[in-house]
Amino acid sequence: MAQKGKKANRTIQLATTFTEEEMTFVNNYLRKYKITNRSRWMRETLLAFIHRNLEDDYPTLFNEHDMRR
Repeated sequence: MAQKGKKANRTIQLATTFTEEEMTFVNNYLRKYKITNRSRWMRETLLAFIHRNLEDDYPTLFNEHDMRR
């Protein structure tokens, strides 16, 4: 992440399409939680989801069944 006071140099864009129903769902969420920067919210939400999944899938020495014994 960029340090406070420095602007991140984002040069790669990612585009997606939503149905009207999906966009309404997103807009209602943003309005409910008073989120004004949709782009930042989308980026942080996506990266948080990816980071959480990578942590969950991190290889371990033993599988879960062996650790619960």
